[in-house]
Amino acid sequence: MKVLLTKDVKGVGRAGEIKEVADGYGKNFLVGKGLALIATHEVIKKYEADQRKKAASEAQEIENLNAIKAKLADIKVLITKKLGNTGHLFGAVTKEEISDALKTQHGIEIDKKELDAKHGIKTTGLHDLDLKLGHGIHATLHLEIKGE
Repeated sequence: MKVLLTKDVKGVGRAGEIKEVADGYGKNFLVGKGLALIATHEVIKKYEADQRKKAASEAQEIENLNAIKAKLADIKVLITKKLGNTGHLFGAVTKEEISDALKTQHGIEIDKKELDAKHGIKTTGLHDLDLKLGHGIHATLHLEIKGE
């Protein structure tokens, strides 16, 4: 019996492969547990069409992320925080504050989890932060902190 694997199966193959397996193993285990589909012509065509759609949407997403990266190279985000008597910030600038400021000032929406600020920003001045946008694309965010 020929099956199309929908998930990786140890000792059999990887997702997307068509394998010849014993009838009982294919029907009772692989198909029964949702690890494979019986490899009919229609099932194979549908799987290939789904893979093409997934690849096209991934390519579109990568294109959008590269556009965001290009926008971020040209802009600077300004955040104003309250200063203490010594001239230092009260607390630190959080990732959420940076994300909100980027959205309100430039209309670019990013998740705070994409910001790579290992240590909280506790000083005024210019800071460059690394953004992990996904699909291996990194961008630099120029951030300026001013005191009130």
